[in-house]
Amino acid sequence: MALLEIENLVVEFQTSTGPFRAVDGVSLKVDAGEVLAIVGESGSGKSVSMLAAMGLLPWTAKVTADRMVFDGQNLLGMSAAKRREIIGKDMSMIFQEPIASLNPCFTVGFQIEEVLRIHLGLDKAARRKRAIELFQAVGIPDPAERLGHFPHQMSGGQCQRVMIAIAIACNPKLLIADEPTTALDVTIQKQILDLLMRLQTEHRMGLIMITHNMGVVAETADRVIVQYKGRKMEEADVLSLFEAPKSDYTRALLAALPDNATGDRLPTIGELFNPNKTVEGAA
Repeated sequence: MALLEIENLVVEFQTSTGPFRAVDGVSLKVDAGEVLAIVGESGSGKSVSMLAAMGLLPWTAKVTADRMVFDGQNLLGMSAAKRREIIGKDMSMIFQEPIASLNPCFTVGFQIEEVLRIHLGLDKAARRKRAIELFQAVGIPDPAERLGHFPHQMSGGQCQRVMIAIAIACNPKLLIADEPTTALDVTIQKQILDLLMRLQTEHRMGLIMITHNMGVVAETADRVIVQYKGRKMEEADVLSLFEAPKSDYTRALLAALPDNATGDRLPTIGELFNPNKTVEGAA
């Protein structure tokens, strides 16, 4: 049985000109211990799909699906209170902008201990001990001292590590990483990716990696889903995707990579495929 299984997910937002469909019939599944990458351009519905699974979209979003099951539990028929018991404990998410996601009014120690208090019911001493252990696990130096720092007192890479520590605090069964290396320099990117893969292996978590970085996909993923304008264009194991992509859009994505440039000018994705033809043949 899949850890997370979603069938025919549709997400619409009401606008002044009518409903806007951000996700259009996406289906996916991920098993325990598996790494699934979701790739595509900005605006392709990658993050919205996972926020829908987490139940974190605003009230303006209309979410429907034929099936949305996590660890044998029906998310669609679940009460909001029951959903909150799962989110942050069994299913966690690392958000794209750590500085924006962390509350500037509270120390990072308070924010990680809040998760431990709500989901695990630990007392003050146990929460502090666990928080120090988590900061050590994600490579934050002087963890006991850092617990008293506010987000603005830490670098972007350290805030990203804090977000990871919060996300793994309760040893989740599924971890969703939304562009976990965005805006980080190459050295820190490598450290963050190595950390995520080590934690995923140690805890046998299901990991969904949302990214537009095909290098990250090649290095980390078992399977890949390619999205365009809210629709799934292709799904394949990572080797097949790079060696024999089936979708015109996937081929355009790969051809637009700097490493694949054949002339002095890097082509745009729009020059490499016909969007109308591709969407009609979407998976």
